[in-house]
Amino acid sequence: MNKTVMLVGAMDTKEKEFLYLRDKIRENGADTLLVDVGVYSDQESGACDVHSQEVLAEAGFDLDAIQKQNDRGVAVDKMSQGIAALARRLYEEGKFDGIISMGGGGGTTVGTAAMRVLPVGVPKLMVSTIASGDTSNYVGESDILMMPSIVDIAGLNRFSEMILANAAGAIAGMVNAVRNLSDSSKELIAATMFGVTTPAVTQAKEILEEKGYEVLVFHAVGTGGKTMENLIRSGFIKGVLDVTTTELADELCGGILSAGPHRLEAAGAMGITQIVAPGALDMANFGPLESMPEKYRDRLLVPHNPLNTLMRTTAQENAELGSIIAEKLNKAKGKTIFVWPLKGMSMLDDEGKPFKLSEANDAFIKTLKEKLNENVELVELDCHINDQQFSEAIAALLLDHI
Repeated sequence: MNKTVMLVGAMDTKEKEFLYLRDKIRENGADTLLVDVGVYSDQESGACDVHSQEVLAEAGFDLDAIQKQNDRGVAVDKMSQGIAALARRLYEEGKFDGIISMGGGGGTTVGTAAMRVLPVGVPKLMVSTIASGDTSNYVGESDILMMPSIVDIAGLNRFSEMILANAAGAIAGMVNAVRNLSDSSKELIAATMFGVTTPAVTQAKEILEEKGYEVLVFHAVGTGGKTMENLIRSGFIKGVLDVTTTELADELCGGILSAGPHRLEAAGAMGITQIVAPGALDMANFGPLESMPEKYRDRLLVPHNPLNTLMRTTAQENAELGSIIAEKLNKAKGKTIFVWPLKGMSMLDDEGKPFKLSEANDAFIKTLKEKLNENVELVELDCHINDQQFSEAIAALLLDHI
């Protein structure tokens, strides 16, 4: 049997474009399930497999009532709720294998609402006019593939046809791809990594994998931390090697890679063993150098690349981070160990490197020691975070307590 792609489309405004996309998907060897999420037409499209009223009814809403309100914001919100509920149910019933949508701001909101409720690994493709901007609110912690539409989704022309044909090939290829997956019987360990803590995590990961665990490494760039916390709360994770807690520095300083105020809370709430380290707390992340907030222009800054500037955290900020981390870890229900590398917490916090600032590190550990309760174990190691000694120690501590 052919695999099936669910198309989420506003047929009241973009019927021609969605029918073109549907036909191209079929040409690429997949079946289709076309779902109408338009609200401005009284005529049901005969090409659709599921109509707008059915979508809205899934969440307890009525199309006539929404049309009478004549409020686009309300319509997008209600339709997003309806399509999310419908997509979840239809996927659980085995009605489709992958999903695609296209549109501008409203279409992207509705389309990605359907995608975010689906499990990781289900092919998800959003062709969007806003795909090259900040898409974090649309993607969330999901594995949605955002594809720029180049031109607006407003009719068919030589450019839109080319983009939609590529999108059709992509989603058909994804649903038909052969997947040889890893052994799912292995217990999962979650770890956090940044470029400046890569050696620490890589070395610890190898040790844990030799012991039979599967290690999921999350890039601590905001979405990485959020995704890890979500998976922990979902019950997938056996233990946590939270080496790189740098997202907390961005949350404190207003950096661009914050994972939100609830970072470093899921493992504690779930009672899961966690080994925590201060990886990259010596820095907060911002955009290009010229975009730095005025209040930070005179700080110690290091351009990481043309789009990313690193700012050294101060003694005061490090003390605040020590307090924040202590408060979070004190609430943990499971075994919690904080490991402090005496010789530095990142590649830039090392002898001869620009972020080597002993008074800032001292402020952090002093505050942490003062505020940690007796339920949290503190281990101090006379090494740098990226030394082999540190990696071996944190891996051993995790293995001893899971």
